[in-house]
Amino acid sequence: METKKLIKIKSITEGHRLSGLPKPQHPLISIINVADLRVNPEVVGPVIFDFYTISLKKGCDKLGYGQQKYDFDEGLMAFMAPNQVVSGDENGLRPGVEGWMLFVHPDFLWNTPLAQKIKQYEYFHYSVNEALFLSDKEEVMINGIIENIRQEYNSSIDKFSQDVIIAQLELLFTYARRFYERQFITRKITNSKVLSRLEDLLTHYFNDDDLIAKGLPTVQYIAESLNISTKYLSSLLKQLTGQTTQQHIHSKLIEKAKERLSTTDLSVSEIAYELGFEHSQSFNKLFKTKTRQSPLEFRASFN
Repeated sequence: METKKLIKIKSITEGHRLSGLPKPQHPLISIINVADLRVNPEVVGPVIFDFYTISLKKGCDKLGYGQQKYDFDEGLMAFMAPNQVVSGDENGLRPGVEGWMLFVHPDFLWNTPLAQKIKQYEYFHYSVNEALFLSDKEEVMINGIIENIRQEYNSSIDKFSQDVIIAQLELLFTYARRFYERQFITRKITNSKVLSRLEDLLTHYFNDDDLIAKGLPTVQYIAESLNISTKYLSSLLKQLTGQTTQQHIHSKLIEKAKERLSTTDLSVSEIAYELGFEHSQSFNKLFKTKTRQSPLEFRASFN
């Protein structure tokens, strides 16, 4: 099977040209209507953008992210940072799809506080299938901000234009963060299943006789096993449990270590080795950090 060529779109102007759109009014920022996009036979494979992409789409717009497919059958927002790969059936362009896409080149943010702050918004690194579900009220609010940006974009450029748009972008990103945190809470059934699968995965991993060969589980391994991006998993866990993915791994590790210390006569070095540590000193340090006792002090408390 022929591998589709990765297409790199370096500028917003190039993105407009490949999508059958007129040249943007500003080379570093643009708002387009999804219905105006046109299929380009040049763009038949996965695409990587050199700029931020924020979109709100409604309809049966199917996009892929990695191995995932997602149907946008209601109003959903998706965020993509530069240098991420997105693929889809004809770039997800189909009749009946509505919405907008906002393109922001990093150079537009240059020398502003948002240039650094935007890197703190973890949702730019979520997968497409981890998009933001908006309520009707939230959608109206977001569309209002976009309309403010559109009006400023279509007005005569003056020395205040960038500041006004930057302020609206920061408001947009702040609301998106609020709505994502709401989503983590309201989608309880889905999120509870993720937590349950995480617990089962870690329990099975630390009970595996092959742990010595595999070593300690990584955050990347856990996320891939759960079919979730690392950033989304971290945000979800911090919101629901107050712990990061790495902290969950360590909690399960300490739980297993306590079991081995209290029910076996194995030395601390042997237990550390069983749990995937190359050096017992690293195990001792982690155990004491988490429990405020050394492994030997913990074992002594059972005698």
